[in-house]
Order: sequence, then structure tokens, then C-alpha cells
Amino acid sequence: MTDRMKGIQQAQAGAGSGMNSPYRVLVAKVGLDGHDRGAKVIAQGLKDAGFEVIYTGIRQRPQDVVRACVEEDVHAMGLSSLSGGHMANFTSVVAEMKKQKIFGSIALFGGGVIPPDDRKKLLKLGFFEVYAPGASLQTIVTDLKTTLSRGRKSSK
Repeated sequence: MTDRMKGIQQAQAGAGSGMNSPYRVLVAKVGLDGHDRGAKVIAQGLKDAGFEVIYTGIRQRPQDVVRACVEEDVHAMGLSSLSGGHMANFTSVVAEMKKQKIFGSIALFGGGVIPPDDRKKLLKLGFFEVYAPGASLQTIVTDLKTTLSRGRKSSK
């Protein structure tokens, strides 16, 4: 059994634990970034760990992603960026969430090629974590489960 599968099996034990249904997570690619392999790997890993995952596909607008969060009644949203547009795109999503009055009710996490200084800015903006390429699925699943089980959402 691979380390990936072991991590997923360990994480499955608690995805949605204490709830009648699994946690719902939306994974999105905002802006013109067409590199979606990482987002698809995360989406599949979360599904394998027992989460219900909605993947919006590439080149989404912030308002469409936020509307999907509301329509799908998600607990968390993961944003991915590999094209350098993370600050503009991620902050646009947060602004739209505030406009729709849902900021703070959905846990936010991000990932991709994001410099350490920008990662710090995104954490201050309200993301519970921002993952670099190569982050383990087990870590992401565990962090997400922990965040959601605490009821902790965006920090601002």
C-alpha cells in the first residue's frame, strides 16, 4: 500500500465525523490559470478521504465561485493558483464573499506556487492554510478535518 493510500485511509476515519453527512468542499481555479492538475489531485484526494467535493473547473470568476459555495452549501473552499495571479484572484474571492456576507462562514485554504511573503498575506486575509506544491494529501486532509471539526472558519 502506498503512503498516499495509507494517509487517505487514516483521514477517512474522521471526514465529516460527528455529522450525518460528509463535509462539503468546493475546489476552484479562479482567473485565467489553466493549470488544473494540482486542483484535480486535491479534489480526488479529498473525495478519497470521505469529503464531498465540488470542482468548478478552470477559469472561473470570483462571483461564480462564491455563488457555487452558496448554492452547494459548502463548509470549505480551496483555491489553486499556479500562474502568479493568486493575490489578485484570491483577494477578489474574499471581497466577493464579504459582499455576499458569507465571509467567515466557509473555511478557506489555498495552494499552488505562492511565495512565502504572499502566503503570510493570505493567512492574514483569512485563509487557514496555503499549501506549496508537493504538500501531502494526508496533511491537507488532516488540517481540513481539524479546522472544520473546530468550527473554525476564516479568521477575519
